[in-house]
Amino acid sequence: MKMKICPKCNTYTMEDICSVCKVPTVNPHPPKFSPEDKYGKYRRIIKKESGVL
Repeated sequence: MKMKICPKCNTYTMEDICSVCKVPTVNPHPPKFSPEDKYGKYRRIIKKESGVL
């Protein structure tokens, strides 16, 4: 069982549904870093097209 966070009220919990606002919880941890990022090129293209970069 891993710690999760509610995206609506920012409450940490171990449950799949937030007990405060009844919204599905998400994983608060970032994805693993790899120097051999085989999808980085595509991620940068999408960010550039959407105006994030």
